[in-house]
Order: sequence, then structure tokens, then C-alpha cells
Amino acid sequence: MSIEKDVVAWQTLRLRAFRRQFGTKAPPSYCQAIRGEVSIDAAYAAHPSQADAASHEAIQLELGASNRRKAIELVQARIATSSPWVLVGGPPCQAYSLIGRARNKGNRTYIADDDIRQTLYVEYLDVLANAAPDVFVMENVKGLLSARLDSRRLFGRLVEDLQSPAAAIVRAGRVGSRRKPRYTIYPLVQHASNNGDPADYIVRAEQHGIPQARHRVILLGVRDDATGAAPGKLRRSEGQTVQDTIGNMPRLRSGISDGPDDWNHWRDLLLRVRSKSWFSKLDARVQREIGQSVSLLRRPIADRGGEFMPSRRAGAESSDAGGVINHSTRSHMRSDLERYMFVSAFGRAMERSPSLLDFPRGLLPHHKSAGKGTGDPAFADRFRVQRADWPATTVTSHIAKDGHYYIHPDPTQCRSLTVREAARLQTFPDDYFFCGPRTAQYHQVGNAVPPRLASQIARIVADLLG
Repeated sequence: MSIEKDVVAWQTLRLRAFRRQFGTKAPPSYCQAIRGEVSIDAAYAAHPSQADAASHEAIQLELGASNRRKAIELVQARIATSSPWVLVGGPPCQAYSLIGRARNKGNRTYIADDDIRQTLYVEYLDVLANAAPDVFVMENVKGLLSARLDSRRLFGRLVEDLQSPAAAIVRAGRVGSRRKPRYTIYPLVQHASNNGDPADYIVRAEQHGIPQARHRVILLGVRDDATGAAPGKLRRSEGQTVQDTIGNMPRLRSGISDGPDDWNHWRDLLLRVRSKSWFSKLDARVQREIGQSVSLLRRPIADRGGEFMPSRRAGAESSDAGGVINHSTRSHMRSDLERYMFVSAFGRAMERSPSLLDFPRGLLPHHKSAGKGTGDPAFADRFRVQRADWPATTVTSHIAKDGHYYIHPDPTQCRSLTVREAARLQTFPDDYFFCGPRTAQYHQVGNAVPPRLASQIARIVADLLG
């Protein structure tokens, strides 16, 4: 069972649960639905028993005071005939994240007992205390390690809470549970010192075969009376690069948001880049890369892509859709397209992504934080190219905003990553369809734990429980 608040994310989970009912071969109605030929409801109507099973698995519910009893009853009903069972979740991290704390700088009450008690972290503790899973897995942002509650590190308090969740919910003002489970908390990485150092719990995804430098705190809790064994560790393996992961995707062009949007206008805009005053200020290597890229501009067969693209490339023929899904490009302002061309060409020529200090003055964004390229350090990498020969930087929900942090490494495409490319960097399979408008799709991808990493953790848990 999954419990999800967001309606669109729940629709995606329900659709995926529906697909799993059919094993290795999807029915025609499902394939037609993700190609956009029929509605998803039509696919459900064609297979009502499988649709009911999917709805039984994927629950749309907002956790909190009004639904607390319902959530616990749902869990207890499902585990009545299932033993052992595992709780997996990542309570909302806004109160812990570095970004969240920066936004609330100056608010002295932001990270305080009242704030922590009001987060869904306590709902997670409530399930631990009342339903006592044999094992739990909890994921959060790395900023959790440096957050403080009054003068004490929040991480120490969190570990104590997870070790004894029944006592923790009483401290948070909740009614105590009849069960008093206790847990031992383990790190998942091989290099852990096992001396309680918070850094032991950081999982660096690129060290475990993920094409993304995603660093997250992941804790594995084992109920003290569940098993006498200690869990295994994640094995280290080399992460793939951006080129390995998305290099064979169908080429696309970006759109133009503040003018006519067609191939001719798009190409002409980029052809004029070499005549711009700022172009002469560039390093010769970057000039050469831009010149070569402009000379290689060719109209992509798929133009700007779409929610479904018939394709024999990128392994698409083996997916349920028989093509590529969720692969369409954003529109960008004309001035940003020039910046994208510069940033991606700079990445190729200089083997790094530029900061605003590297921008010629005439290309700096019109933003008070940009100044002369020496303003707010947090703004210095406002435009970031994903280097082809390295794992990607962390794919977060911010990708839904404007794409500036996720510029494609190929200057001839001059665009940000599509949902499908971001999903590949998160290791979602190509036939995993994301519901909703594109912004919602980006949010779902950015908020996820990479499935390939989740699978490795699941294997550790399965081996532990026998």
C-alpha cells in the first residue's frame, strides 16, 4: 500500500499499480492510454478487477490530524495478514533542508519544538509506534545533519525518536501507543564508522551505480525483536554519466516563449549569436565551440517532442508504448536561449559549468542578485549545464520551475532536460508514465528516490528478513 497526498502523484502511482497487475506484458488498452490514444479511465474500464486492485494499493490521503486514525486503520488492516512488513517513507523535509532554513532565516521560531511537532515526521513516528513494522527505511535531505533544535543537533533527537517512537509521540503531545517497539538504527554505506557519526548515514547515489550525484540521509531501522542479524551494506559501483544515460534520446529543440516559435525562428535566433557584442568577449575556446555548434544546427525529426513519440531509438521499441513518453521540451525566453547556448558550449570547451563570474556582461541575466556576476553566491550557478562526461547534479523538484539548473549538454539542442531525461537520470524505466501536466511530472521525478537505489535497499531488507 502507498499513501500519497498529491492527487496527480497518486494518479501516477495508481496507474503504475495497474500496470503491475499484468506482469511482463501490458494489455493493449494500457499501451493505448500512455500513447494518448484513449483515456486512462478507458483502460481501467477495460480491466475492472485490475483497476480495483490498483485502487486498493494506491491510496490518496493527506496524513495529519483529521486522517490520523484512518491512516493507522488502513495500515493495520493491511498488515493483519502480512508478516513481516516494512515501512518506507521520507517525511516532508522543509523544516530540515538547508534551503528551507535559508528561506526562514531570521524567524527564530522556525526550527523549534512546535514546528517539529507539526511536521509529518510525527505522523511517521505514530505509525512506527502503533503498527511496529519489522523494518523501516527513512530518507531525508543532507541538511538534516546540520540542523539544530535550540542548541542541539536535530539529528541526535531524531535518532532517539526513531529508536523509541512510542516515547517520542508522547513527548510530541500524542496519545501513547499500547505497543512499545524499540529499534536499532543502521547506516547503509560500507565506509560507515559505526560510531554514531551523522555523516555515516549519507548515501551518495553516484557511488552505487546511479547517474546522479544525489546525496541523501537514509536510515534503516530494525525492530530489536525482529531478527538477530545486522543488515548488509550497499555495494559500491561506478555511476553512469549523463551521456551514458540520455545520450541516445531523440534530439529536440527548445521552444521560444516571447516570440514566434518554429524551427526557422529558433535557428535564426541562434545563428545571430556570433554577431552579438558579448560574443567577442568570450574565451577563444568557447567561441570556437559555439561556432561549431551553430554550424551543426539541424532540424530535429521530432521538433519539440511530445507526450508520446513513435521512435525506434533509445530502446523505445521494447517499452509498453512502442515509443518515447514524457519527452517534450519547454519554451524559453530568447535571451535565455542565448545563455543556454553559451553555458552548454562553455561546458564542452572548459569542462565545467560556468558561474556568473564567467558570463560576459552583456549576457548576465536581468536580476538584482546577478549584479556584475559577483552578487549572491547562491545565485552564482543560476545557469548550470549537466556535463556529459559526469553524473548529473541532484535532480530535485526545482526542475519544475525553469530548467536553468538542468541545461542539456548538447549546444545544438539548446534546452533544458525533458521529464523523460530527468526520469532516466533518476533511473526510472522508460515505460514509467508520469500523469498530469509537465510541471507536475517534473515535481514527481524530482521528489523521488532513484528506483535503482531503492531496489538495492529493498534487496538488503529482503535478505535481512529472509
